[in-house]
Amino acid sequence: MKSYFVSMILLFGYHTVLYAQVDLPQERELQLETMAESNTDADTEDDAYQLEMEGLLKDPLDINKANESELGQLKLLTHFQVKQLLSYRRLLGNFVSIYELQAIPGWDIYSIRKIIPYVAIINKNSSVETIKRRILNGDHSILLRISQVLEKSRGYLTEPSSGKEYYAGSPQRFLIRYRYTYKNLLQYGITAEKDPGEQFFRGAQKAGFDFYSMHVCVRNLGILKTLLLGDYTVNLGQGLIQWQSMAFGKGGDMMNVKRQSVVLRPYTSTGEVNFHRGVALTVGKKYWESSFFISRKKLDASYHPADSSVDYESVSSVLFSGYHRHKSEIDHKGNQLQVAVGANFSYNKDRFHVGGNFMQYWFGYPFLKEADPYNLYVLKGNRLRNYGIDFGYTVRNMHIFGEVALSNGHALAYVNGLVASVSENVDLGVLYRNISPGYQSMYSNAFTENTSSSNEKGLFVGSSIKASRDIRLDAYVDFYRFPWLKYQVDAPSSGSGIFLKATYKPTKQLELYSFYRVSRKDADLSTENQIIKPIATVSRQNWRIQFNYKISNYLTVRSRVEAVWVKNDKSAVSEGYLGYVELINNSLFKRVAFDFRAQYFQVENYDARIYSFENEMLYSSSVPVFSGKGYRYYLNIEYKPGRRITVWTRFAQTYYPDQNSVGSGLDEIPKSHKSEAKLQVMYKF
Repeated sequence: MKSYFVSMILLFGYHTVLYAQVDLPQERELQLETMAESNTDADTEDDAYQLEMEGLLKDPLDINKANESELGQLKLLTHFQVKQLLSYRRLLGNFVSIYELQAIPGWDIYSIRKIIPYVAIINKNSSVETIKRRILNGDHSILLRISQVLEKSRGYLTEPSSGKEYYAGSPQRFLIRYRYTYKNLLQYGITAEKDPGEQFFRGAQKAGFDFYSMHVCVRNLGILKTLLLGDYTVNLGQGLIQWQSMAFGKGGDMMNVKRQSVVLRPYTSTGEVNFHRGVALTVGKKYWESSFFISRKKLDASYHPADSSVDYESVSSVLFSGYHRHKSEIDHKGNQLQVAVGANFSYNKDRFHVGGNFMQYWFGYPFLKEADPYNLYVLKGNRLRNYGIDFGYTVRNMHIFGEVALSNGHALAYVNGLVASVSENVDLGVLYRNISPGYQSMYSNAFTENTSSSNEKGLFVGSSIKASRDIRLDAYVDFYRFPWLKYQVDAPSSGSGIFLKATYKPTKQLELYSFYRVSRKDADLSTENQIIKPIATVSRQNWRIQFNYKISNYLTVRSRVEAVWVKNDKSAVSEGYLGYVELINNSLFKRVAFDFRAQYFQVENYDARIYSFENEMLYSSSVPVFSGKGYRYYLNIEYKPGRRITVWTRFAQTYYPDQNSVGSGLDEIPKSHKSEAKLQVMYKF
């Protein structure tokens, strides 16, 4: 009984402290760093997760009505914990108190602390959600953001008359976003963004902003579960065919080997590639649910006119940066038309799930690349078809899941996995993937080592152990191979990874964690005058220790020390070191909050580069990479002059004492430092 009341106090205190902001757990920060380090094509400007979580602080998810997809997309629970909650609710009825979460088998106080700000028990007698209430009783918000690197790079210093490439626009980045939300039942909005170097209301951008995005989303109107107009994302199965929302791979949370999300979600971010544009809907009744979608949009692509060697127009690749700053980038804009249609049919009952997925693409110009061995299996022609099935089944303390998919009728890909609670304190996750080199998909994001879901076989085994009330151990091993050539590897190759992490959290105020990670993979050895480069095994070791200490409810100190060692078969060890101290003030009752970090890094070369997650203003974060020797600091300030308006400012600077320039190409700054300033204002009404 004593421990029960202690837990109640801890839970209540945690809910109070976090009410004012979206605070990413350290597992999420580590996973974002891993994504950046892997050079994935994931949308780094995807702030949809933060938008959703911030919305749930005001309108929490009703745990007596939430389904598996809604709980899974919180990304705070393992799939087994979600299943245990649903089983508990099915056997014992609705929750009567939020503190009843402690009674769910497989749940611990750490998991409950993470989720409790975002869930609630909603009164059954709440008002009926009529169309009128949805339209009139929601919240409006307008967000304005401007940022700029203060030093001018070569792209802005080059004279247009020189005949060289130069940035045609101003160095500012502008973002305007309007949103209306009524719980999760009605949402609409518009986003407009201009990147640094792009023109604004002149030249190639006479319409103003370079990127516009709009969406309307209606949910839960009888059998119509979701209706989407405008821009949206599609998430199918385990990501082999389609997964456009943010998805994590190997990182801080060993048990998130299964992809979990609703099929259709509105797109609200500023990335210019990873979404569909058109109409989508989901209908469902009882155990059945079906989704249908159609999209038409244009992609940036490398266009090639017909010539003596090829008598038709073609494109060689799709470009993902979204930048249109100089002539070459502007010439690539919107060259490729993409029309897509797709469907998903699923059956969900208690412990069993099965779904069928289909995607068909038509392109304006056929894809055609040079006939090199590396390009043997790339997408060719002007059509692409993907279809397959995904499944899941829970038996006792184990959940089995998987997906099987085909592209253009012949290339096979499949992933199979399980998550299990081996004992009260030990969880296990296993995933095997086998994706043929010929398998192609446009927006896949499965659990793989490769940046794309193709040309990979591998086995991942991860475990999470609660060694005691205060200590948690996480570990994984991953063995993989690539049957065909890949980027920077001119032969079939293989690799492996090992990760060990210990977290010590004796109180709500103190958290200390340390991890050691080693990866070994084959890569081309840089040599001159050789057509086929020799292959070397590159070993990368990474060690980190970090602690977070909450001095009071509103003041936290955070510190990190990190080291990296990189070596291949024929070179000496490259080393990198990074350390920082950070002070975070999250003031609930006062008007001003701040976040200050001071950092030192000494990284021998780019091979030993280190990535470090940084907090920014609301709906914005970054994971910069550090190489060379230098210092960095930043200061974020949040000011609330009134109940409806919030202002954020940020200043960050990196100083390299031993360098005369920063960056490369048109982004090269002929100075030893780089500074960035940001201002953001949000008005809610």
